[in-house]
Amino acid sequence: METESEPYVRLSTLRQLHQVVTDLNTARSLADTLQTVADGVVAGLNYELACVNLVRPDGDLVVAAFAGSSAAEALITGRVGSRASWERRLSMGRAWGDLRFIPHTEGWVLMEDDVPQWHTDGPAPRFEDEWHPHDRLYAPMYASGSGRELLGVISVDRPRNGRHPGPWGQEALQMYASQSAIAISNARLRSNMQRALVRLEREQQALRASEESFRQAFEYAPSGMAIAEMGGDQHGRLLRTNDALCRLLGRPASVMRRYSFADLVHPEDIGTLLRTSAEGGRAELRLARRDGTYVWVSLRNSVVADTADGPRFLLTHVEDIEERKRHELQLAHRASHDALTGLPNSAELRSRLSARLCERPADAPGSYGDGYGPVPGTGPGSGYEPYEHEHEHGFGFEPAGGAGPYDHHVHMVAPSGGEVDDGTKGLAVLFCDLDGFKSINDRFGHHTGDAVLIEVARRLTTGVRDGDTVARLGGDEFVVLADGLGAADAADLAVRLRNAIIPPIRVDGRAVRVGASFGIGWAECGMTVEEVLNSADQRMYVEKRSRAKVQRRAG
Repeated sequence: METESEPYVRLSTLRQLHQVVTDLNTARSLADTLQTVADGVVAGLNYELACVNLVRPDGDLVVAAFAGSSAAEALITGRVGSRASWERRLSMGRAWGDLRFIPHTEGWVLMEDDVPQWHTDGPAPRFEDEWHPHDRLYAPMYASGSGRELLGVISVDRPRNGRHPGPWGQEALQMYASQSAIAISNARLRSNMQRALVRLEREQQALRASEESFRQAFEYAPSGMAIAEMGGDQHGRLLRTNDALCRLLGRPASVMRRYSFADLVHPEDIGTLLRTSAEGGRAELRLARRDGTYVWVSLRNSVVADTADGPRFLLTHVEDIEERKRHELQLAHRASHDALTGLPNSAELRSRLSARLCERPADAPGSYGDGYGPVPGTGPGSGYEPYEHEHEHGFGFEPAGGAGPYDHHVHMVAPSGGEVDDGTKGLAVLFCDLDGFKSINDRFGHHTGDAVLIEVARRLTTGVRDGDTVARLGGDEFVVLADGLGAADAADLAVRLRNAIIPPIRVDGRAVRVGASFGIGWAECGMTVEEVLNSADQRMYVEKRSRAKVQRRAG
C-alpha cells in the first residue's frame, strides 16, 4: 500500500532518471558513454554497484565499465564472459519484463561459470523481499528494431533500500536499459563515423600524394608516357602526353592531343596495334615523327580508372627501341645474307624456296587448280569453262576443320619438257656456276676473287625483276629464283644473265673476265628443296659439259 510520501519519492526518482538519461547523450566517446551508463545506475536508480557488460564482435561479453567500488572495478573490468554462459543466465530466474532476476536460492549453480562476479557472502534474508548478496539482477540492452540484437547487459547489486525493486523500480531500470542501448548505438555510430572521417582524410591525403607522385613520374619519366580515352566516340584519342614522348615524335603536347596512336602508326603496323589488347597489351611498332620519318617503339598498356565507377583511361608507356631494332635487323640480315656480296645466303634461299613447296604433288588425286585435278561437276561435257587466272589467286573453299582437298596453297607446277613452250608458268630455279673463277683466284689472289664475286652479284641483281631472288649458294655458285616464267622465258633470262656476266671486270686497274654456266630447274610441289636444287645443279653440269669444247678465257 502506497504511503502518502511515495508520489514524492517517485517524482524525485524520475527527476534523477531524467538527469542521468540526459547525461548519456552528452558523452563524447563510446568509452565515456559506457562509464556514464554505469554511473547513472548508481546515481539515478539507487543501486550501490553497477556493471556494464558489452557484446564484443566475437559474441562474448566483456566488462566494459563499473561503478560503485574501485576494488571490484579493478578485479573484473576487462574480463570476458562467454556468450553461452550469459544466454544461460538470461534464460533463468524470474522475468520482470526484459529484466532477469535470479534469487540466491537458484544462483548457486552459476558460481562456477565464466561470467565475472563480485558477490560476497551474507546472512539469509529476514523478510521475503530483502536483498541477498548472492541475488542477481540483469537488464539486457537491445538494439532498436525488430531484430532485438543484444548489445550488452547491465548488472546491478545492493539496492540502497535493501529490498528487491518493486514495479516502479523495475520499470525505471528497464527504461534506463533501453535508453542506454540507444546511447551506446549512437556512440558506436559516432565512433564509426569519426573513424571513417579519419580514414577518409588519410585516404584523401594518400590520394593527393599519389596523384602528385604520379604527375611527377608521368611528366619527368625518361621514356614516353600517354593517357588516352577508352570507349565512346573519342576512343583512343590522346588526352595527355609527357615531354619525353613529345620530344621523341617531334610534336608539341597541344598537337599530340589531336591524334590517337592509330593516326600515328606506320600503315604496315596498324594490324599489330589493333591486335594489342588494352589490358596489359604490348606491341612493337613504328610511330610517325613530325618530319615524316618513323621510329620503332615498344608500347605497353594498362587501364586506370578515375574513381571506382568513373571513366576508364588507357595509360601507355612508350619506349624508344630504334637502336635495339636496328641492331636486331642487322643481326637478322647477317644471319640470312652473305657477308661478302650482301645477297641472301644458302639458308635464306632454302627458306624462301621451302615456303613455296608442299609435300603433296600438284597432280595428286583430289586436288584442283594448278594440278589439283578435276572438281566434281567441272569435267568434260559439264559446260564448265575455267576462269583464265582462276588458280593464280588461290581462291578456294576450305571445309570445316581445315581438312579436305580445298586449301589456299598455290601449288607449284613445272612446264613440260621439250623444245616447245606449252604456256605453263612456274617458279624457275637458275643454278649459276662461274667459269674460270678458280684461275683468277689462284693467279691474282683472294682479294681479286672477292671483288669479282661482288661485281657478279651486282650484275645478277641488276638483271632480274623486283621480287626475284638472287642468292649466293657458296663459293662461285649463285641461284636465281624467278616466278611466273615459262620455259622460253627462263631460257631467255639465263642468256641475259650470262651476257651480263661476260664483260670484263676491272679490279685494281686490271681487267679480268669470267664466264657462267646456267642450269634451269623448276620448283614443283611434291619435291624437296634439295631435290629442286640438285635438279638445277645437274642441268647446269649438263650445259657445262656440252660447252666444254667452247673456249673460255679468264684474265
